[in-house]
Amino acid sequence: MSFDLQHIWEASTPQTLTILAMLFIMGILSIYVAIERFVTLKKATDQSRDLAEALSKPMADGDVAAGHKLCGEARYKASYLGHLMGAALKELDVRFDRHGVDAAERAIERQNIQEQLDLRKGMNILATVGSTAPFVGLVGTIFGIINAFSAMAEAGGGGLGSVSAGIAEALVATAIGIFVAIVGVWFFNYFTARLERIDNDIQISVAEFRDWAEKQLLTDGDEPPTEQVLATK
Repeated sequence: MSFDLQHIWEASTPQTLTILAMLFIMGILSIYVAIERFVTLKKATDQSRDLAEALSKPMADGDVAAGHKLCGEARYKASYLGHLMGAALKELDVRFDRHGVDAAERAIERQNIQEQLDLRKGMNILATVGSTAPFVGLVGTIFGIINAFSAMAEAGGGGLGSVSAGIAEALVATAIGIFVAIVGVWFFNYFTARLERIDNDIQISVAEFRDWAEKQLLTDGDEPPTEQVLATK
């Protein structure tokens, strides 16, 4: 008997073929999510770094209006830093006093929640594939074993020829399930590490913004007039 993939495919039961199709779809989903997340996170990181450099001058000048306008430019549309700073500077552009700084900090916190959700899109798919693919393959293995025993019963004996197709079918389902799970776990761990670095960058940026705002308040007095904005420099 031949054990090539074509023979194993022809010998597989409809149940096992369904399991293999499910594993194939899970693998394709993992690859799609990995490519989409890689492109998205790279674009967000690159644009955030460019924006951080561009913001250095208006922030140093205390030009809140210019900084807010810069964050809203199309070239920084994917920047998580632009979303965070844009929300904060919008509040400060209305009033730059203690109440305005408090409002800006709350705006950053709200925006950060949304950013975390956006940055982690698709991660649940990778986690699900990595944790369930081996069990999906195991179901295919069970069907393969059942097929092997059915072939043995029909042949009326326990020769290798009567059970080999079912055993091969079972092993193929197990191997594919484990392979898909490994790929899913690798992708999940890789992007989890990248998201942790991005989260660290966000926390540092938020802390630096708070320090900058507090220093501006101290420079202009603890409670400057409500209508005061730094864009008048």
